[in-house]
Amino acid sequence: MPIFFGTIVLFMSMREIQFREALREAMSEEMRKDKSIFLMGEEVAEYNGAYKVSQGMLDEFGPERVIDTPISELGFSGIGVGAAMNGLKPIIEFMTFNFSLVAIDQVINAAAKMNSMSGGQFPIPMVFRGATGNAGQLAAQHSQNFENWYANTPGLKVVVPSNPYDAKGLLKSAIIDPDPVIFMESEVMYGDRGAVPEEEYYLEIGKANVVKEGKDVTVVSFGKMVPRVVIPAVEELAKEGIDVELIDLRSVRPIDYVTIIESIKKTNRLVIVEEAWPLASISAEITYKVQKDGFDYLDAPVTRVTSEDVPLAYAPTLVEATLPSIEKMVKAVKEVTYTKK
Repeated sequence: MPIFFGTIVLFMSMREIQFREALREAMSEEMRKDKSIFLMGEEVAEYNGAYKVSQGMLDEFGPERVIDTPISELGFSGIGVGAAMNGLKPIIEFMTFNFSLVAIDQVINAAAKMNSMSGGQFPIPMVFRGATGNAGQLAAQHSQNFENWYANTPGLKVVVPSNPYDAKGLLKSAIIDPDPVIFMESEVMYGDRGAVPEEEYYLEIGKANVVKEGKDVTVVSFGKMVPRVVIPAVEELAKEGIDVELIDLRSVRPIDYVTIIESIKKTNRLVIVEEAWPLASISAEITYKVQKDGFDYLDAPVTRVTSEDVPLAYAPTLVEATLPSIEKMVKAVKEVTYTKK
């Protein structure tokens, strides 16, 4: 029997679009409503975006609101923070979050802290968005996951969508949020297609999605891992009679611990799948929280599947060995359910 995955939207007419189109629609819809919103980054205007996310936006909104920048992440991120302090609502696009390290002082020491340091005089309504994680053979410097880095910073919200529906609804909410939001997309998902409502909608930041209910084990994940690793693994496990409850976090700051704990009360087992390195990761934080607040419900140790604790190599065989995989998740689930391997 096939397994249905995804959010059911009642009373809405649906159409199928690409992930990049969902992001474009989210930005364009909010920019039509509010002239203080603008998009700025490398190649977002004349080239229509490095991944064609902003295709056509320059024609609609003009060069004052869709702005090409030099290759200077620190500079245009700082301009964005200053613009937000003066009442505008910038969307800053990083070609990849690997390049955000050049701008991290503006993100961490300016955007995240300005509202608090000014006693509320300077809210920072802005979004930093762009590609995260590995995208094939791009080697160590272009294949990193920094969700946990930014989630460690008070003053930021961190969103990591896994499908077009979530991407649009969460980005619209991020754009109108009064606080700075880190919005992390997978480079390999821009062409993914999914059902998105014709009608306008918003999704709450900080509320996880129970993608599939189950009774044997809870699996928690987010972002690209959900469609690329977790869902195929859940389907494989179903063939062997293991009924997985799948939770897509959607955001990693805030984390919806309530939904996770309620699921563990039912399944008594937890596996977390995350693309990042294991040390000080989102999965490590969830594991701590679950053992603190949900220990009595556990019938097995919490298990996680992450990347190996090494820089990602270029060789495809080493990439495969390093990253989370369907096989690694299936093995982890069988370990916590004490199923024969």
